[in-house]
Amino acid sequence: MQPIIGIDFGTTNSVAARLLPDGRVETLRIPVGGEMLDVFRTVLCFGAGPGGAPRHAAGPAAIEAYLEDPLASRLIMSMKSYLAQRSFTETRIFGRGFTLEALIALFLRALLPAEPGARLVAGRPVRFAGDMPDDALAEARLRTAFAEAGWPQTDLALEPEAAGYRFARMLGGAATVLVGDFGGGTSDFSVLRYEPGGVTALGHAGIGIAGDSFDFRIIDHVVSPLLGRNDSYRVMGKPMPIPAAWYTGFARWHRLSLMRAPRVLRDIAEVARTADHPERLHQLIALIEEEAGYALYRAVSGVKAALSCAPEATLSFRHEDFAVEAGIARTDFEGWIAPDLARLGAAIDSALAEARLPHEAIDRVFLTGGTSLVPAVRRLFETRFGAERLAGGGEFVSVAEGLALIGQARARASA
Repeated sequence: MQPIIGIDFGTTNSVAARLLPDGRVETLRIPVGGEMLDVFRTVLCFGAGPGGAPRHAAGPAAIEAYLEDPLASRLIMSMKSYLAQRSFTETRIFGRGFTLEALIALFLRALLPAEPGARLVAGRPVRFAGDMPDDALAEARLRTAFAEAGWPQTDLALEPEAAGYRFARMLGGAATVLVGDFGGGTSDFSVLRYEPGGVTALGHAGIGIAGDSFDFRIIDHVVSPLLGRNDSYRVMGKPMPIPAAWYTGFARWHRLSLMRAPRVLRDIAEVARTADHPERLHQLIALIEEEAGYALYRAVSGVKAALSCAPEATLSFRHEDFAVEAGIARTDFEGWIAPDLARLGAAIDSALAEARLPHEAIDRVFLTGGTSLVPAVRRLFETRFGAERLAGGGEFVSVAEGLALIGQARARASA
């Protein structure tokens, strides 16, 4: 039997799964520090090796390397978010240029070493993340990255369809299912018809809003004002707003590394000279220069998860003399993400419109991905379809397992 593997290369986390000879699917567990992990953080860390050449670590090992010496490290996160952006061609790390494809390939080799003769099916979102994303470019780059990692014949499949394949095993008969797959950078929706003879895709929709967008809202409302957002500085005696773009970059994981550019830091320091609260901008510079972003994002992600279980949670973060200790009510958080929720709702309706089906025609709704656990997100579906039609499970592994099942179906079709 040809080995069949599914890989969910995600913005925040990545997972691989293998189809077993008896038809079961098993998530590949990766040894990390004496533990066996299903989920592998999508992150690289570079440091200077012998002779100044860059050395790297991936996944949890990258985080450990970064925390040991953040000032001497370069942390690369959210690589998937750049795939559809033509403006990103390469980045220089310790004097050496790396294309995006090369960075992703380094990560993929650590996650899943090449296995000659195996069939690999990788996931892709319905719509890639980014402003005016180029989906064709993103898919080509993704294929190139897998080829550079030793997988030249990689198949691609839509991530929500993969999650649907896994869910189909729980169905007792024919059904029309809406699948919602919520990642770190994108949210994707597929309407699928399951029959005993196979699966038919009826409609798709995707949008570049997901977990990272919700993190952004927390940072933007709670942290950035302490760093000078909404303050003013003076040009020839005239008050001017401090550039909002700095806080947009600071609050988004995949843009923070770009703010370490000397020009950006010089601009912030220059504005601080005439700012109403210069100490806030100096704190912003310190957080960027001293690579405190990862610790901040981890704290923000933790409070977001806590708000899924409780009506209020506290964001606690400290870096040297900068500290945040802020209570956040779930109602406030839901107000901040209201624009994102509206766009998610529109994407759900778009998938149904493409399928030419009313809400009443959906038999079941399957939700996967960590953001599907946010109560306000779940209410989007309860309002449209009723709580009794909703199902979930395998929030972090269902896409990878479904990709392996798609690989099985494709292998049978081509036999």
